[in-house]
Amino acid sequence: MSDDQKNLFMAMGLSLLVIVAWQYFYAAPQMEKSRQQKQAQTQAQSVPQTPKPGAPPAAANKPSTPVTGSKAPAAPKPASGNKPATSAPAALAPKAIVDRKSAIAATARVRLDTPTLSGSINLTGGRIDDLSLKKYKETIKPDSDIIHLLSPPGTPTPFYVENGFVAQDSSLKLPKADTKWTADKTILTPSQPVTFTWDNGAGLKFKRVVSVDSQYLFTITNSVENKTGKPVTLYPYSLAARTGKPKTAGFYVLHEGLVGVVGDSKVQEISYDGIAKETNSTRELKGTGGWLGITDKYWAVAVIPPQNENFQGRFWASPGARKTYQSDVLGKPLTVAPNGSANVTHQVFAGAKQTQIIDSYQEKYKVKNFDLLIDWGWFYFITKPLFFAIDFIYKYVGNFGYAILLITILIKLAFFPLANKSYISMAKMKAVQPEMKKLQDRYASDKAQLQKELMALYKREKINPVAGCWPVLLQIPVFFALYKVIFITIEMRHAPFIGWIRDLSAADPTNIFNLFGLLPFDPVQIPILGPFLWVGIWPLIMGISMFVQMKMNPEPTDPIQKTMFAWMPVIFTFMLGSFPAGLVIYWTWNNILSVAQQYYIMTKQGVKVELWDNLAALFKKKQA
Repeated sequence: MSDDQKNLFMAMGLSLLVIVAWQYFYAAPQMEKSRQQKQAQTQAQSVPQTPKPGAPPAAANKPSTPVTGSKAPAAPKPASGNKPATSAPAALAPKAIVDRKSAIAATARVRLDTPTLSGSINLTGGRIDDLSLKKYKETIKPDSDIIHLLSPPGTPTPFYVENGFVAQDSSLKLPKADTKWTADKTILTPSQPVTFTWDNGAGLKFKRVVSVDSQYLFTITNSVENKTGKPVTLYPYSLAARTGKPKTAGFYVLHEGLVGVVGDSKVQEISYDGIAKETNSTRELKGTGGWLGITDKYWAVAVIPPQNENFQGRFWASPGARKTYQSDVLGKPLTVAPNGSANVTHQVFAGAKQTQIIDSYQEKYKVKNFDLLIDWGWFYFITKPLFFAIDFIYKYVGNFGYAILLITILIKLAFFPLANKSYISMAKMKAVQPEMKKLQDRYASDKAQLQKELMALYKREKINPVAGCWPVLLQIPVFFALYKVIFITIEMRHAPFIGWIRDLSAADPTNIFNLFGLLPFDPVQIPILGPFLWVGIWPLIMGISMFVQMKMNPEPTDPIQKTMFAWMPVIFTFMLGSFPAGLVIYWTWNNILSVAQQYYIMTKQGVKVELWDNLAALFKKKQA
């Protein structure tokens, strides 16, 4: 193995050590902090809060900030926490937080039923605040509950979608959070839209038509009929809001929080903690086309305004310990003439971030960069095609684990010409080792002349000393892209392989430190040491495959390098123990294929393979 290749492997090892150190010293504490905050919030929720007199309305018709001149009003901001929608005397404390089922049963609703969604729309306020995903469960256990994405205010984790109109004229009576709508049907299905109506009693009649497709897209058309006798100017808005910081994965490779694209801006990603650092906890954008929303690892809610119109987008967080996070869009003003009417159509995505579904919405409705709702990362140009390749193979083999094995073979074939040259160069380097040793002895005190003589030797023997670096360098982006695919795509979630691997997106559930389940405790829960004790069967196999790959080459003469390379398989075994099992399987299989490829090429070139001698020497040392 050339010095350049040794240095490259050392650089790779140090890079992964940096990643793991970051995870341990930053991501892990952040996750623990988030868990403690979640626990504190849960405890606080059990105590009723006394509202402050003059609390802002949950869906105020007046703008959230004073309006001067022709400045457009902002989309409404909800009251912080679970305070009542209107101000009340201190004696009238709000009801204690109730469970989700009780909160839903407390109001009249229109039921929602599609092949993928179940839930309801609240007739009070007209919000979509009850939504569950039929096809996804919390865990891989058969009796696990399905995913509940949206929940109404008054529950431990409020998350809802709201839309309507705001106006500069505060005297206009517009629909708000406590408005009682009337619906023409009792159930919303893909084949049956529902029309909601409300008359303000002062000359304005509002109508809202809600339809839903068979996947995760709602189409909402709000219209207003003006019988006031004078023109009325309204601004349409849509928003997604959630109260309380949710539990996040806490990994640097994944964005969870506020997200969106407005006009020609790049994708905007702001974490729950990050929005609080913005001026007034607000970030505003303007442009034509785009969307804004709130995303979790596998699920998301996004509001989509008309794509051919200019709109204002905003990310916002309320003050206080228990914050409300909101993404909203405000459309261009609609001026409704006397005896006239006007309408605007917004769309809402609420569901699982399935790649093909999101791409189809982007294509069908021309939603600007909607595919970036999935966090494909910096290597987007590699990550997304790699996912499609794996998904294509999966459709034929029926198992994502097998698909990963096959895609690894295809990647090795793609890099074969380069790897072939690399191994041939390594074989030639090994063949001239005796001559290189003579030059090193002859010019031991003259490093400049030694380099000159070595370059002449390489040129004479047609050896490229850096040829071994390129296959490894080019595979680094592929490795991280595959890590991204396995970690963030919902298609990999709960995808089984064989045996004990029932979820390729999660770590190997076995652990050597509890004798693979024979001892009744979980080593990873041990304080401080836990993150370093996540070593299952597949990480052990990976470590062995890496050890064999190291022994394919002569051992370094430098004592420091020799020690580092001896410990590298052990270090990587512990490092990758907590990584998704699919990635560890890929790494293991890649090592095995590399060993086979190197063995074949070196044998073909007539160069001795050091594997057996190195292994024999290892056992001889132990015997001695």
